[in-house]
Amino acid sequence: MTTYGQFCPVAKAMEVLDERWTLLVVRELLAGSTRFNELRRGVPKMSPALLAKRLRSLERAGVVRRFEAEGHPGYRLTPAGEELRPLVEGLGIWGARWVGGLGEADLDPHLLMWDMRRTVPVDAWPRERTVVAFRLDGVPAPVARWWLVVRDGEVDVCDYDPGFEATVTVSAALRTLVRVWRGDLSWQVALRGEVVSLDGPAEARRELPVWLGQSALAAVPRP
Repeated sequence: MTTYGQFCPVAKAMEVLDERWTLLVVRELLAGSTRFNELRRGVPKMSPALLAKRLRSLERAGVVRRFEAEGHPGYRLTPAGEELRPLVEGLGIWGARWVGGLGEADLDPHLLMWDMRRTVPVDAWPRERTVVAFRLDGVPAPVARWWLVVRDGEVDVCDYDPGFEATVTVSAALRTLVRVWRGDLSWQVALRGEVVSLDGPAEARRELPVWLGQSALAAVPRP
């Protein structure tokens, strides 16, 4: 752990939190992930070994508590970790407002689909099984097709065909869909400009923006 040799509480806090990936692991725990594989899906470019190391560091610092359930380990934030919520949310708001540039390395379909999976407004979906298929342009074939399956309030995301007929299919460049999800571009503008295309019954195409919504940070006013 890096030390700054300062008694300042900001410096002491950063000794715990400023190692690479640490706050993103905290972000995933705040978002409700508790299993190691769930955490990995939220930080797909982080190696499993480094994730395990960061979790041990956070546990030693009293930010994370490890537990066992059905023979498998899980992780939850302690009260000290929960107190980081306004800090992490504030960083997200600041980033949405002031850091708008997206490089190619930032465009990760795994993270996009995982974020959709855990934040789509499920109550807005039909109660019967509903499948949204995604065709992402300009990305390698293994990560170009995804399926979001919602049934009885449960959401799953697949990178293989789950065998159910798609209710509606979304086709777009990965960058465009990320911009829509982040709130940089509205569904209405994207569909009107035909940078996102939908295939399916008219009612499903009309309801899709409601079903998918946008990231919680999409509502942050931009300068």
